[in-house]
Amino acid sequence: KGGPQFSLELQVRYALIGTLIVVGVSFDLLGLVAFRALRTTINPLKPDHASALVTSGVYRVTRNPMYVGVMLLLFAWGIYLSSLLSLAGLPIFVMYITRFQIQPEERALENIFGEEFSNYKKRVRRWL
Repeated sequence: KGGPQFSLELQVRYALIGTLIVVGVSFDLLGLVAFRALRTTINPLKPDHASALVTSGVYRVTRNPMYVGVMLLLFAWGIYLSSLLSLAGLPIFVMYITRFQIQPEERALENIFGEEFSNYKKRVRRWL
């Protein structure tokens, strides 16, 4: 194992990992279900193909539940590895995905949905 490690009592470690996995997968699945319910694209590489602005369900809590879900799964992985380096990578993931995926998505949604998306951005946080 590379880099600095940390230790947690085994029961605490597994409880934390299990909770992060359940919550992370739930965010991912709830995001997908909301997209499917409105029959809009789930392809993050083609946000300009969005046919509906999803603002219900988990999208009332965060504008990016699927990225939140991935972040929580990465957090669980870092706990599993007991690696401080892995956990230090979380802010890098957030900054990277915000800059190179979320911001371009937001520009596309702003172009498609205009004021409706602007109002949504004012009500709901980008992450949590």
